Order: sequence, then C-alpha cells, then structure tokens
Amino acid sequence: MEAAVPSRLALSATRLSNHHAVAGERYSIYRGRCPNPAIPVTLVAAAPGKGGGVLDRPIEKVTPGRQSEFDVRKSRKMTPPYRVLLHNDNYNRREYVVQVLMKVIPGMTVDNAVNIMQEAHVNGLSVVIICSQSEAEDHCTSLRGNGLRSSIEPASGGC
Repeated sequence: MEAAVPSRLALSATRLSNHHAVAGERYSIYRGRCPNPAIPVTLVAAAPGKGGGVLDRPIEKVTPGRQSEFDVRKSRKMTPPYRVLLHNDNYNRREYVVQVLMKVIPGMTVDNAVNIMQEAHVNGLSVVIICSQSEAEDHCTSLRGNGLRSSIEPASGGC
C-alpha cells in the first residue's frame, strides 16, 4: 500500500515504517521531530495509480433547465446567420441614425455607424450586422423601436 504526501510524493509503507512514532508526537517524513508542530505532515492513503488529481479538469455542473457555456457557443455556431438591414428613410437625421446604431448594436464604433448610415442613404439599404436569428430579431426590433426602418434576412454564404 502506498501513501501520498501533499507534495505529491508517493511513499511506500516500508519507508514510513522506519520512523518510530510515539502517540501524540508529530514527526516529519525526513528525520526527527518536526521543527514546527503547527504544520504537521499529513499522510493520505491513496490507491496505486490514483494520483492527486491536480491536472484533473473540474466537473462543470449545470443546473436543470440551463445550458452550459459550451452548449451556448455550439448552438450559436450551428444556427444559420442572418443579416440586419437598415433602410433609408426621409424622416430621421443622419446624426440620429448614427446615435441609434451605436446604442443598439454592441461594439458599434462611430466610424462603422457613419459608414452604415451613409451606405443606406446612398444605396437605400445597408447591412448593419450579421448574427444569429434571435439576435438579429432583437436588433431589428430595437432599431424599429427607435424609429428606424430595418429588416432581417438569411445571410447566404455564411459570415
């Protein structure tokens, strides 16, 4: 039988039997009395080949009804992408359109918002973002809620 020491050093029973421990005394595995009795050496019995588990990955516990982070990322990759389209209108000022785009779309910069607004103004339509269907619907609803004309469509050919 082997015993494992917290430093992950495996000791055989014969090496441990060389010490003559007296009840109540604390000995180190090296020689003699432990210099600091507040820090005793603890020995834990372990089955051979069943080491400490330092490199073991923690088990991810998922509560019922909730998805793990891996499942969420996997579902995002598997859902077909959708485009959020911004339509030109003659009612909203250009500055307002830029402000709404920056407020509604996460990570939208001023330069990107200006380019999207300008493309919609010149061509009548521009792509705001390509994302999953549920996110595209949320963005489209938010843009419409702020008075902008928008729609979504499946993105052919992926991202």
